[in-house]
Amino acid sequence: MSTRFEDLAGASVVITGGGSGIGAALTEGFLRQGARVAILQRSDAGAFCDRMHAETGTRPLDLRCDITDTPGLRAAIATAAEAHGPVTVLVNNAANDKRHTTAEVDEAFWDWSQAINLKAYFFAIQAVLPGMKASGGGSVVNISSISYMMGNAGYPSYSAANGAITALSRSLAREAGPDNIRINAIAPGWVLTDKQLEMWATPEALADHLARQCIPEHLKPADIVDPVLFLASSASRMVTGQLLPVDGGVVVTG
Repeated sequence: MSTRFEDLAGASVVITGGGSGIGAALTEGFLRQGARVAILQRSDAGAFCDRMHAETGTRPLDLRCDITDTPGLRAAIATAAEAHGPVTVLVNNAANDKRHTTAEVDEAFWDWSQAINLKAYFFAIQAVLPGMKASGGGSVVNISSISYMMGNAGYPSYSAANGAITALSRSLAREAGPDNIRINAIAPGWVLTDKQLEMWATPEALADHLARQCIPEHLKPADIVDPVLFLASSASRMVTGQLLPVDGGVVVTG
């Protein structure tokens, strides 16, 4: 860990998709801050949780959950709050960037894509807001993507959802601000998770993307951890409704 955020020690944290990829790095980051972490995802994260227990001394609460099933999502968040106390940090991280062309998209695919990449974000936030309000505040960090700012082809539904995440974060930040609840978004660049390396990271694609970055170094899941911890902690207490790209300098805002 490069930075210690003292107020995260003991915090009740929920991370969707917290057992693999960027989510796994985030889970480890919060555990090393002393937070109590619940991870929500469909796949079995038992081996990962065992490793985290061995390496950090704390085992994440592994809640198997299809985040597109809204009643199931609400129930999982309630279970996390029961185990760790009211959720004061929510990281909406789970997503699916399955490649597709416009011609291939039918209504069922569109609805599935929006359900996992956008709808679940909203209903997870809705579920934690009462507990955050009762606790005197909280922080939501929504993981978006620079894809919609780059105008990339190859995943129009995913890109549309990520643009909407920014809009959702800004709108809800305005609504939740009076209750000391902050809502921000982080837009990672191309983070080389195992999935990305296996499916899409050809030498040509990697070289082309690296040429767009100001900092000529590929991003790793660990590069997203400290920015998320910052936005989750009181170090960013007056930061809300913002989008923070973490991409090595591909896109600019402002």
